[in-house]
Amino acid sequence: MTEQSLEIAVLSRAYADGSLTPEAVLDGVHARIGAMGLRPVWITLLDKADALARLGRARARKEAGEHLPLFGIPFAVKDNIDVAGVPTTAGCPDFAFVPDRSATVVERLEAAGAILIGKTNLDQFATGLVGTRSPYGICSSVFDPAYVSGGSSSGSGVAVGAGLVSFALGTDTAGSGRVPAAFNNVVGLKPTKGLVSTAGVLPACRTQDCVSIFAGSCGDAVAVLRAATGFDPSDPFSRRAPAGAVLPASLPPGFRFGVPTTEGLEFFGDTAAADLFAAAVARLEELGGTRVEFDYAPFVEAARLLYAGPWVAERLAAIRGFAETKPEAIHPVVREIILGAGRYSAVDAFEAQYKLAKLTRRAETWWERMDVMLLPTAGTTFTIEDMLADPIRLNSQLGHYTNFVNLMDLSAIAVPAGFRSTGLPFGVTLIGRSFEDGRLALLADRFHRAQAPSIGATGHAVAGPALEAASEAAPAGMVRLAVVGAHLSGLPLNHQLTGRGARLVGADRTAAGYRLFALPGTTPAKPGLLRDPGAPGGIEVEVWELDAAGFGGFVAEVPPPLAIGTLELAGGGRVQGFLCEAHATVGAQDITNHGGWKNWLAAR
Repeated sequence: MTEQSLEIAVLSRAYADGSLTPEAVLDGVHARIGAMGLRPVWITLLDKADALARLGRARARKEAGEHLPLFGIPFAVKDNIDVAGVPTTAGCPDFAFVPDRSATVVERLEAAGAILIGKTNLDQFATGLVGTRSPYGICSSVFDPAYVSGGSSSGSGVAVGAGLVSFALGTDTAGSGRVPAAFNNVVGLKPTKGLVSTAGVLPACRTQDCVSIFAGSCGDAVAVLRAATGFDPSDPFSRRAPAGAVLPASLPPGFRFGVPTTEGLEFFGDTAAADLFAAAVARLEELGGTRVEFDYAPFVEAARLLYAGPWVAERLAAIRGFAETKPEAIHPVVREIILGAGRYSAVDAFEAQYKLAKLTRRAETWWERMDVMLLPTAGTTFTIEDMLADPIRLNSQLGHYTNFVNLMDLSAIAVPAGFRSTGLPFGVTLIGRSFEDGRLALLADRFHRAQAPSIGATGHAVAGPALEAASEAAPAGMVRLAVVGAHLSGLPLNHQLTGRGARLVGADRTAAGYRLFALPGTTPAKPGLLRDPGAPGGIEVEVWELDAAGFGGFVAEVPPPLAIGTLELAGGGRVQGFLCEAHATVGAQDITNHGGWKNWLAAR
């Protein structure tokens, strides 16, 4: 058991009431890491002085009035994600390089006030679901050193499960953000592809990769996701999310959850896992769900394509020069997988895409009958000894319920679901369509809390507030206002909202048909939003809620050429919001392609 819970909600509350300081938390974090040892969880641990310097910079911004939702929260990143000035090894010492710039997701989290502790171990080149394929040591489950930790994000899963950090970033192509969550009794959120930028992340399969989040609770995972989400023009696979994608939303009463037929379930002889899954099904029914059995066959067929198909060639594409010139530097099992990709042709790649399209279409018929899918995260677990003796076959079994998710463009969140009599944890995954991340998280939080959950092996109960569904409409007497520029959280004029008691409802986007301009000569710098029916996709906004008196006072302070009008949001709703007189945009820089004011500021 660790002395201090690192749950984000717990730390933020303690910082606010003065009962705890971020410096004390960093002292505790480094003490725990020192007691546990650097290896095998960490590849690079930042000096404590470095962490304190990062904290100092965050505190200065906070004291200057910026809103930092993750202020003082310690986190870790998987070592295939770039951090400026820190080596990226991808679990291969000979491959290591030092990037000049951090990955976009790291920049965004640090901008939100989070404090980086270090970079974690992984299955080399993010190839594996086991945690046994690294020259930096083999991570094990925090509950039994004889059992695998899950991978490839092994160190990140263990770091949260052992109470070393509040949250950690992994990556997830085949299940790497979910299997370690199940084996270490934590939450693993796998966002919709493109929701979180992968710029600065070493690819495994570039078309299927996403950054994942390990946290102690669903609420913490959502808090991190909201800070990390946003369109990134520097990432060719980044996508503009529809309105409310990351806001918690309720499923309809009597929601339908899909469960494979008895013939479709596979636990590889693990009867304890089978019993725990049956209990999870019953728990979801107790929460108001209606079970719908479905044919798991098309999903299994799709899952097999990821490693037994040409997508494995993407792993070779990511490191081709290194793999061909220094094959001896690669872990033997990883080398066998990656260099084996050379047998696939362009014809194979197209044929596999056609097959996946057919399987996805077959799966759509089942999605018409269910609102969400419930699966074991992994049908069983294995000892490290067994995994080393049979690495390919047993790894494949761990991916039985995970490998299809990114191929079919789905969202997922893995949550703990009890313990075997041996003390080893079991987990389940809720899966939804793309951009249903917020809706999944709300249901996952209710499922998780129904068990009186603890965080990893820390002994600390989940103590933060339960997620609540975002309100669809403003309460009586309140006005919702969309801000697009200097009034956004953390920017110079945000105090004009918070000083009037305004409440942040959440991030959103305008509908198509708006252009954004950087207005010259404004202090502080401001954008102008202009209606244009021919404009492309929406512009990022924040929706705030304040009472009618506060709204009237706010409007009175809006200077020309800005004005308050009615904005249409991507989901079809309408709110009050900032618009600009057309004459002010003549000669102004059109920054619509950046998708939002903060994106443009970051790109300058």
